[in-house]
Amino acid sequence: MLFFLDTADVGEVKELVETGMVDGITTNPSLAASSGIPFSQLIAQMCELVEGPVSAEVTAVDAATMIVQGRQLAKISKNVTVKVPLTVEGLKACQALADENIMVNVTLCFSATQALLAAKAGATFVSPFIGRMDDISHSGMELIKDIRLIYNNYGYETAILAASVRHPVHILEAAKAGADVATMPPKILRQLYQHPLTSAGLENFLKDWDKSGLSI
Repeated sequence: MLFFLDTADVGEVKELVETGMVDGITTNPSLAASSGIPFSQLIAQMCELVEGPVSAEVTAVDAATMIVQGRQLAKISKNVTVKVPLTVEGLKACQALADENIMVNVTLCFSATQALLAAKAGATFVSPFIGRMDDISHSGMELIKDIRLIYNNYGYETAILAASVRHPVHILEAAKAGADVATMPPKILRQLYQHPLTSAGLENFLKDWDKSGLSI
C-alpha cells in the first residue's frame, strides 16, 4: 500500500519524507488556499520533495477549461497528477488528459458506479472519500470493497486511493479492503507509529540497560 500525505504544508512534507514512508502528495483547492504560496510554486516545491505522484486539482467546471488547466499543471513536473472532479465534465477531461499520457486523479467519488466510470475514462487514480461517507451513515469501507471487486472483475488498472481518512483505523481497514493508496493528513501518519506498549517496552529496556552499566 502506498502512503500519500494530504497536505499543502511544505514543512510537514520535508519532515515526513525523511521517514521513507511518503510515496506521494495530494492537495486540493482548500489546502492550497491555506498555504499562502502561489499554486504553481507550491506544486513545484512538492514535486521536488517526493518522487511519486503529486495531485494538483483543476478549478474549472467545464471540460475544455479543465483540459487547459490540466495541461498547464502537468508542465510543472513529470510527477504531477491532474486532479479532476467526478462529474460528466470531469470525466471528459480525464479521458482527454489520459489520452495525452497525463496522470489523472478523479476525486470526490462516493459510489462504486462512479468509480467504474472513472476507470473507463482512463483514470490513474480514483479517490473515494471514506470519511465523508461515514459522516452520512454510509460505510466508506464497503465502498472500497465494492470498487476493488469491480476493478478485479474487469482488470481495471485504476488505483484505488482512499481519501478523507480521519484516523489510523481507516488506514487499517482500507488496507484490508484492498485500497492501493491511502492519503492522510501528517498527523495520522505520525499516529501509525504510536502504540503505548511500544513506548512502555522501550522505556523498560532502557532503564534496565542503564542499570547494567553496559555499553555498545
